[in-house]
Amino acid sequence: MGEGGLAGLLPAMHPVMPRWLRRPLRMVSRLGEGAYRAPPFAATILSAALLSSSATYGAYLGGQLEGFVQGVTARTGFAVDQIKVVGNQYTSEIDILDRLELNGWTALVGLDVGDARDRIASLPWVEHATVRKIYPDTLEVRVDEREPFAIWQQGRVLSVIEKSGRIIAPYTGGRLASLPLIVGSGAPENAPVLLARIAQVPELAGRVKGYVRVGDRRWDLHLDNGVTVKLPEHGIDAALERLASMDREQDLLGRDIVAVDLRIPDRVAVALSPDASEARMAALKKAARKPGSRI
Repeated sequence: MGEGGLAGLLPAMHPVMPRWLRRPLRMVSRLGEGAYRAPPFAATILSAALLSSSATYGAYLGGQLEGFVQGVTARTGFAVDQIKVVGNQYTSEIDILDRLELNGWTALVGLDVGDARDRIASLPWVEHATVRKIYPDTLEVRVDEREPFAIWQQGRVLSVIEKSGRIIAPYTGGRLASLPLIVGSGAPENAPVLLARIAQVPELAGRVKGYVRVGDRRWDLHLDNGVTVKLPEHGIDAALERLASMDREQDLLGRDIVAVDLRIPDRVAVALSPDASEARMAALKKAARKPGSRI
């Protein structure tokens, strides 16, 4: 039998396509035969899809996919347009906005609120921060700030501290000027106990302008009229009560004095001002010149 006869007996050999590929191939063959008409703008849609997929793939290969997504979502109405800051008293909104690291095309969808929260929490006054997305275009930032306790002076350096003694930030004046001033080494650790004791003596509490730690052992109080009160290392409560009693009965702190020394138990030593001391010396000399006087 010849080759022609053998070819007629054998079935035609056609490759078998996978099931998922058969339908698309039939559509392509019909399109080529004119039996199937493509929908309007099909070429435009296919071109846009091809360009979009190419751009996305290129951004992925170049490590810029996140920026690509940000740009697309921002242009479709999800750009951050409003920022609401709540809870800040000592932290400026400018510093908070700077930590958000936003630009005109930052999309709400792609913003990492965890990173933004951590950056805001790194600000000196911020103890805790939360960042929340409110779609379609608003970002809400809430901060809990540290509580200022006192101004601590070391040499010429002034710092705002918490009650724990932790430094918050450099002192810049303004509304913080009403905080108590503490001075010296060891002052932040010991000031809370002293200030609590002073608060129990209303006659003194409103008059103290400075608390100076001496040798990290005891305190000097500097009053609003320039008088210095030297407190003992121990028995502070009794010394303060004694001072308050003498002030009520004798107007001690209203006299022309520069210091009150309470370091010796059951005794109060007073240092006169130069003018008062000079006047006292003159009075003593005048009394000494009188006949029969004894000094």
